[in-house]
Amino acid sequence: MTRSFKPVSVAIGDLVAHPANVRTNSPETYASDNIAHLKASIAVLGLLQPLLVQKIDGNYGVLAGGRRHAALIELVADKTAKGFTKSTKIDCRLVPDDCDVTTALSLAENITQAPMNAIDEFEAFARMMEVDGQTPETIAKTFGTTVAAVKGRLRYGLIHPDIRAAARAKSITLDVMKAFADHPSQEVQREVFEALTKEDNYVQAYTVRNALKSRGVQVSDDIGAFVRKDYEARGGAIAADLLDEHSVLEDSALVETILLEKLTAAAEEARAEMGFAWADAVIQYDYAAMADYGRVYPGPVEPDEKGQKRVDEITAELEKLEHEMENEELEDEAYNELYERVDELEAEARDLQEAYSAEDLACSGVIATWAQGKITLHVGLVRPEDRAESAGKASGTSTDPGTADSDEITYPASLTEDLKTERAMALGAAMAMHPEATLDLTLFKLVTDVLGHGMGVTQAIKVDARQEYRNHAKMDEIDGTSLEQVAEAHDALDLSWADDAKSPADQFALFRALDAGEKAKLVAYATAATTQSCFARDRQRDSLMHDFEVEIMPDIRAHWTPNAALFNRFKKAWLLKILGEELGLAQEAVTLASSTKRQVVEFCDKLFAEPFATLTEAQRAAVASWCPPMMQTAGVERAETPEDETEVAEAA
Repeated sequence: MTRSFKPVSVAIGDLVAHPANVRTNSPETYASDNIAHLKASIAVLGLLQPLLVQKIDGNYGVLAGGRRHAALIELVADKTAKGFTKSTKIDCRLVPDDCDVTTALSLAENITQAPMNAIDEFEAFARMMEVDGQTPETIAKTFGTTVAAVKGRLRYGLIHPDIRAAARAKSITLDVMKAFADHPSQEVQREVFEALTKEDNYVQAYTVRNALKSRGVQVSDDIGAFVRKDYEARGGAIAADLLDEHSVLEDSALVETILLEKLTAAAEEARAEMGFAWADAVIQYDYAAMADYGRVYPGPVEPDEKGQKRVDEITAELEKLEHEMENEELEDEAYNELYERVDELEAEARDLQEAYSAEDLACSGVIATWAQGKITLHVGLVRPEDRAESAGKASGTSTDPGTADSDEITYPASLTEDLKTERAMALGAAMAMHPEATLDLTLFKLVTDVLGHGMGVTQAIKVDARQEYRNHAKMDEIDGTSLEQVAEAHDALDLSWADDAKSPADQFALFRALDAGEKAKLVAYATAATTQSCFARDRQRDSLMHDFEVEIMPDIRAHWTPNAALFNRFKKAWLLKILGEELGLAQEAVTLASSTKRQVVEFCDKLFAEPFATLTEAQRAAVASWCPPMMQTAGVERAETPEDETEVAEAA
């Protein structure tokens, strides 16, 4: 890139900082401590790489090479340095005045040198789009990164300057600054920022996001995308973002009005199709408020001749599919496809053999709500005022979600092995976060293996300087909490000693000089990487690791969260059983019994990612603590099933 620019010799005294250099707002980059090695190198070897400069008011602005420029200035000021004065000329490359990629040149140069402040990248990418007319695709191609990474930076490029300044000054964290990007209006950002910081309160990212939610709905949110076309047709105001998916529908009242209209239309359509007496719509289904409602269910009916023929065809196909699903060598994706087909066929057969009675239809209705990004219909509900004493005698009023719900939960061999891997990853994260305890364990293991006899104190960890290979069928889909925690632990390691240019002896000398706490972090991180796939320990078989895991990982949920990848490998009946019996969500299990497995998985994934506001304290505690029983150490008592919620559902 620099070969096309004219060579020119410039006196050090004629060099000035260029305003387009993306490090201009990061003076810490040029601090003496950060350029000491560069200064020493230039003093001995000279300037090995020319600076990129551009004429500015009779001087030469350093477009790329600001750190080298700073080192040259220090050499001029250093009286002990030989051969460096203001009149000393150095090699440069002259960038033409009409060059329209100055920001890109500066950014490209700096990215190949010391890492930039993240805020500098935000501002630079945004400026490249606004000034040079570039797109995320061209920026990504220029710097050899992904479009998604560029867009991630661009989200924060237009955050209010006062908020970016606060992040630079470290009065707020980078995560808090990023949270303000949820709303593209800098004025709204500023108002929320001032309101949250006026009393010098400690600001957290989730507090910022909650405050911004009251100022509009993002077009990329499920509700925003659902109502946007109608919202724009009615002239609703939109706060435009640099990237359209982060624009905000500012009139929250209009958004809610349109959503309710669409829900009402869906409820009325279902009422007319199924023959219910009434229809209603609410944005969020409040299970606590609905506890006084009753519910009716379709009862068995004899299908006509055509219907019976189809039932027989479905029965034959289901037998064939169930035989195929018994194949233990079946890949997970293929198994899930078969299971979805089973769901479809069972639903079709159920529709042919079940129907609501005329009495039930006359007193029941349907409520449409918004859940998991789509309209959800709650059918067969009976209002409190319509509940008759005889309603419970009707054959269709059973609250049993289905006989499949009684299936015992089992764990196939492939899932068992993968859960062992996930538990080992969570344990590794816990070990990295408890360096002192892990250091003691490692040293104890090493010493006793040498001085002791037999197989050693435990075979659960390997400390022979080889990282344990972990195999998992769906590594890209599992919960990433433990990986993030380990990455944070890695970023906190002092690796100043690990210089490949130095001999092992020199590296060891530097390692020995480290603070004891830093050594503990390094040993803990290394030991954590050797943890083998595992389930909870039996104290009689391995008392050392049993007690150690209780100490550092009393609750695996601090390092691991169940997600769709796990739930997708459970049968639908297992998921309903977990919801109804283990989490106390009996009413939800009843509602979901008629849904597809995919819908049940989506519900569970949302539930564990962010427990619903409508949950009771007992249900919330059950969700927060649930995991497959063999995953949890003995450090935490699992929350008991909230019986009161089950009783309420059964009473309904």
